[in-house]
Amino acid sequence: MNAPAASLIDPDLGNRMIKVDHAGEHGAICIYSGQLFMARVFAPGMVAELQAFLSHERRHRAVFQVELQRRGYRRCRSYWLCGLGGLALGLITGVCGRKAIVATTVAVESVVLKHLAHQLHTLRDIDPLAVAAIASIVDEEQHHHDHSAAQIDAQDPWFRALAPVVTAWTEAVIWMGMRS
Repeated sequence: MNAPAASLIDPDLGNRMIKVDHAGEHGAICIYSGQLFMARVFAPGMVAELQAFLSHERRHRAVFQVELQRRGYRRCRSYWLCGLGGLALGLITGVCGRKAIVATTVAVESVVLKHLAHQLHTLRDIDPLAVAAIASIVDEEQHHHDHSAAQIDAQDPWFRALAPVVTAWTEAVIWMGMRS
């Protein structure tokens, strides 16, 4: 009796979550790409770190792309919105330097980790292939968060200014993606 009633399960839920995750990874690629472009001038000490994070996000997007193809689904309608918003966020925070870059990473990854945990819990008994795809990226996303969080104080003005805005934007994009 612990399993949800069949009539309450949305048969398309795993598909929609994978589509949103795919779009979100595209957004993350664009954030890191924008930050990397600007970091070469404004935070050169972060270039190697951003390149590593970018390579992780590219792998994550590929995981979800493969899963979408396996399911016969197209990408989310918010895919390009995530990319454009991510690039703008990356360029702006990249110009602002190291503290803005790490504050943005902490804020985005906090939302992403919460979102992924919710997905894993929700889908655990109804879509094992989606769970496997999602679970395959969690450790790297946690690393991005923890590595960046270790570089900034929660009382830092950059973190205090950026965290609520970036958090709200990330949550809004996920919410919109789940409804598209």
